[in-house]
Amino acid sequence: MNEMNFELAKKLRHELHKHPELSNHEVWTKKHLLEFLKRYTKLEIVDNENWFYAIYRAGKDKPNIAFRADIDALPFQENDSIPYASKVPGIAHKCGHDGHAAGLCALAMEVDQNGADKNVFFLFQHAEETGDGAAQCKSFISLNNIEEIFAIHSMSGLEYNSINVIDGTIQCASKGMIIHFEGSPTHASQPELGKNPAFAIAQIVVSIPNVISCAKNKGMVLCTVVQIDVGERAFGMSASRGNLLLTIRALYEDEMEALQKSIEELAKSEADKYGLKVTFSYQDYFPETKNHIESNNKIRMVCRNKGIQINELKEAIRPSEDFGHYTKLTKGSMCFIGNGYDYPHIHTSDFDYRDELIKTTVELFKGLIDL
Repeated sequence: MNEMNFELAKKLRHELHKHPELSNHEVWTKKHLLEFLKRYTKLEIVDNENWFYAIYRAGKDKPNIAFRADIDALPFQENDSIPYASKVPGIAHKCGHDGHAAGLCALAMEVDQNGADKNVFFLFQHAEETGDGAAQCKSFISLNNIEEIFAIHSMSGLEYNSINVIDGTIQCASKGMIIHFEGSPTHASQPELGKNPAFAIAQIVVSIPNVISCAKNKGMVLCTVVQIDVGERAFGMSASRGNLLLTIRALYEDEMEALQKSIEELAKSEADKYGLKVTFSYQDYFPETKNHIESNNKIRMVCRNKGIQINELKEAIRPSEDFGHYTKLTKGSMCFIGNGYDYPHIHTSDFDYRDELIKTTVELFKGLIDL
């Protein structure tokens, strides 16, 4: 990688880190990235409302390959231990998306300067953390006839600067599930006259271990209690409404859907038992991120050719990623680049993207373009 391009990308990463923005609010971030690409490349820009992409065109008869970077940050308070610490109270880049975006800009500069024998698309996607982004951007695949798409994510607990892959599912499917019960209020001294949802919610919670039993599933299935909110803070009243918030998660998306159905049936049964109304709502939906073997094999080949350490993951990781929306529509792969075994984990206060990973990211992606 050109050293000047690396220095520009590193400076860009630090600027992005100073100005983090939450999912669906990436106004400054998007504007700054657009300005950077317009200043340092001659690439074509396609600007959408919340997201955009840049294009290097090699010719109509050339293959179309895409690379995606996420650009949103997390609701996190960062301390001032680094010189480019977040200037936005309560928001910080603690998942490395600043590094992903800067790395994709670095790749754009390299391709713009040196050319390529493929049409290369650089997708800058919003709202990965909530699962909204890829769902809104997936039309990008068909509109541009994308034949293959790649992405990379930094991950702690893996060998520093190594590339890590697994065939098939690499990240689990998940969604947030809200179960709302509606009963009827009464004085706390006469609970038998009302309809209290606390007992129905309690029955669902204690039933979770049976619902997610390994004997019933091919892969890992999880149901995590996120919040229980029942009644009012008033000792003279018996609760009449309540919400149970769950995160349901599975290695395979079809088993997550089966888990959802089982919990819904259980909730309906408990509602009938206690004379309650029950409704369901969902948010933060993530499909399973499933890698194509052909795309993974290209990553393996590039790593061998360039002397980049390549490791095979033994199993998928539990956290979800919305990149799976793209690999449902075309070939592609998400791989991890190692932060180091003892490096602070993503989504923790001490995490900061390691600048040197930009170089490896760019070399890997350039190799994929050259195949």
